Amino acid sequence: MGSRILYYLVILPISYLPFFLLYCLSDFAFFMMYHVIGYRKKIVLMNIKNSFPEKTEQEHKKIAKEFYKHFCDLILEGLKGFTISEKQINKRFKIHREGIIDELYKKGKDIVFVGGHYNNWEILALGIGMQLDHTTVGIYKPLSNKFFNDKMKNSRERFGLILAPMKQVKKFMSQDYGNPKGVIFAIDQSPHKVKTAYWTEFLNQDTAMFYGAEKYAKEFNVPVVYCVINKVKRGVYEATSRLVTDAPNTMEFGEIIKTANQFLEEDIKKEPQYWLWTHRRWKHKRDKTE
Repeated sequence: MGSRILYYLVILPISYLPFFLLYCLSDFAFFMMYHVIGYRKKIVLMNIKNSFPEKTEQEHKKIAKEFYKHFCDLILEGLKGFTISEKQINKRFKIHREGIIDELYKKGKDIVFVGGHYNNWEILALGIGMQLDHTTVGIYKPLSNKFFNDKMKNSRERFGLILAPMKQVKKFMSQDYGNPKGVIFAIDQSPHKVKTAYWTEFLNQDTAMFYGAEKYAKEFNVPVVYCVINKVKRGVYEATSRLVTDAPNTMEFGEIIKTANQFLEEDIKKEPQYWLWTHRRWKHKRDKTE
């Protein structure tokens, strides 16, 4: 009952707000979250400091402040996603498919898309299904709250994206949709099973990486394409792509996931305020005895 009250009395009314009012609310949320509550501030500053040891304390704080402004926009834009129209999405998001994506489609090739929690991945989930010729499948972890899981799933699938639970990746990779498919993997989350993770340096730190994207790319011999979302201006985003490999089985173990994360690292270093600094990305430590 509580979930329904929250959704219908809080989330939906906010979602129906016009964008200019949404951003007024975001500005207020930033003031409360950054200046009053200090939500996860210690974690954010620690992550930024460890990732950029060459920067000064003042620079670390500036990145953190800009991140919280963007983070509040991201939250409100995420709520807008429940009611946003197709016209609004196409006005505020574009994926540049010219080049590698269209070339692979013309060849009838499936794609493993890899990317991180950088800028607004939610608007990509809403827009990619109707802007690509590939049938798009997003890998996700179902929410424990069934009501919100169903609402989130229905919202993201409204414009063509198909959501696949993490435990059913192989099933969806094997699925024949009668059309080349693009399967989307997030590569910058902290894996639960550290023993099966791939370890490498990322943002100046020893980091456990999800290996799934590389595993399935090799198993199904599917090209891997890195996709990054850039912020054009407030509320407007565009996505571009880079080929990681079109011959995954010629790559050494870990090379695909390492290369993709190097691409992500390059983008984070350019505009660090747009990455998700609130999560405990480095909570796992490598077992040096193995």
